[in-house]
Amino acid sequence: MKVDGRFAKAIEGSDPLVTAEYLPQASVDGAAVKTAVGSLNGKVVAVNAADNPFGVGMSSLAATLTMADAGVEPVYEIVTRDRNRIAIQSDLLGAASLGVKNVLCLSGYHQTLAGSPESSNVYDIDSIQLIAAVKYLCEKGTLVDGTEVTGEFSMLIGAAANPDVRPLELNILRLAKKVEAGAAFIQTQAVFDVDSFAEWLKAARDEGLTDKAAILAGVMPLSSAAEAVRLAETFTDFRIPDAVVERLKAAGDDEAQKAEGVKICAEIAGSIRGMEGLRGIHILSGGNEAVVPDVLAAAGL
Repeated sequence: MKVDGRFAKAIEGSDPLVTAEYLPQASVDGAAVKTAVGSLNGKVVAVNAADNPFGVGMSSLAATLTMADAGVEPVYEIVTRDRNRIAIQSDLLGAASLGVKNVLCLSGYHQTLAGSPESSNVYDIDSIQLIAAVKYLCEKGTLVDGTEVTGEFSMLIGAAANPDVRPLELNILRLAKKVEAGAAFIQTQAVFDVDSFAEWLKAARDEGLTDKAAILAGVMPLSSAAEAVRLAETFTDFRIPDAVVERLKAAGDDEAQKAEGVKICAEIAGSIRGMEGLRGIHILSGGNEAVVPDVLAAAGL
């Protein structure tokens, strides 16, 4: 079934795409959500509502609906870490009934990296199976067990990819499985090594995957050298070159490092935005949504 959301229509076009991320906080203040994303309205085609990547925050669904109420095209995120297939499918039906048009399907960081090491994970299904489950709902109108769903379910399906994972052959194989399962767009983890990303994108292009799904390269404005070191040490998917860390250190005080982080992010976006097979840029805010307009302006996006 064809999705009638703004993001889906933009993907069908040929113009470069720009999306961004909102990281919900441990808060019940919907007005704060609207304030955080308000500066992005009209500047990006869609904004993701992250699903507890680094700790407990407002639910992605609640943040998604709040953003939609503010006029922002939201992308609902679901991680399989926290829910079994019963809860996931129930949440998807509820989201669709409330008008949600886009969903990003993720496995999610292990709970020890999400601030809750005492929690039990679920991982009843993985992200590829989640993509397939959403596709069943869209194309067959059924749950994974064959149960028919009343009403029309329609969502644009997305997935994530990490361009730095090696060996490259296995990386591309997993990407291909996500596209085959039904992902219409791919948002990558933050790119800091342009050469590594170029190698990954070429491999995806050679496999014909860039013709089947819209690839959006993630970029992230680091706020300081300390943040860069912490991310690289904590999350193995943040492969940040030493040259980036040293450049942030050399910038000077906290404000200077923050400005340098925006500059580096914009430079990376500028370096990769014209690569063959790339449809756009995804700005990972890391909870620092206020600097996203600065990145957009500096990168000419």
